[in-house]
Amino acid sequence: MLESSKVPALTRAIEILDLIGRIGPCSAATIIDELAIPKSTAYLLLGELKKQRFLRMDYRDNYCLWTRLVELAGQALGKMDLRELARPRLTQLMDACGLLCHLGIIDGENAYYILKIESSSTISVRSHEGKSLSLYRSGVGKCLLAWQPENVREAVVSSLNWQQATPTTIITTDGLHSELARIRARGWSFDNGEDYPDVRCVAAPVFNANNQLTAAISVVGTRLQINDDNRDYLAGKAIACAKDISRLLGWKSPFEQQQTL
Repeated sequence: MLESSKVPALTRAIEILDLIGRIGPCSAATIIDELAIPKSTAYLLLGELKKQRFLRMDYRDNYCLWTRLVELAGQALGKMDLRELARPRLTQLMDACGLLCHLGIIDGENAYYILKIESSSTISVRSHEGKSLSLYRSGVGKCLLAWQPENVREAVVSSLNWQQATPTTIITTDGLHSELARIRARGWSFDNGEDYPDVRCVAAPVFNANNQLTAAISVVGTRLQINDDNRDYLAGKAIACAKDISRLLGWKSPFEQQQTL
């Protein structure tokens, strides 16, 4: 059972923003029905969120997210030194592969893109910084989950709400545990169209000076751009890039650590 909030108005406001972020612009009636908020409370909160520029009304009189959220997101992302450390290396990876590249992090039961390096390819895959990713249906998500401490990994896996998005989606605990073990053994993960049928992704982990997982990077393309012929090559490029970023964070490979002993 979730602990009841000590600031219910704030919780309600966040629920409204989350709902609109999930389903898109919607009417006050939809918000009231979906969240079971008293009508008077809902209109007070919606009015204040509009006043603070978190929401605006569109031409259909639906509520949609607005500029204050973009401002705050930009400020938060701008404080992440990891993004600036990774950007040049991720750009080099994009140039080498000619494909879209991402940097992602884990937060609770979700993964998120915090950096996107777009390619000039005529075939593009839609994504954006701040996008939430499944921990069991995406390359970045599986990579981030694979290197979590065992107790954390077990807790996350046991709490997952399985959804078979495509025929290749993993939908069992045993299947996911086997996949995560393979990922740790080979050093990279692969999204075989498990979230979107035509999208493929290879991802590799980034570690810090304490050899703790910090992030994951990915190379993303369509099934025509990433296939059996080039998958291992792209994985090697992703691993090399991830190691470069890790070294900037103070990480040393086991070989390098032996040399310093």
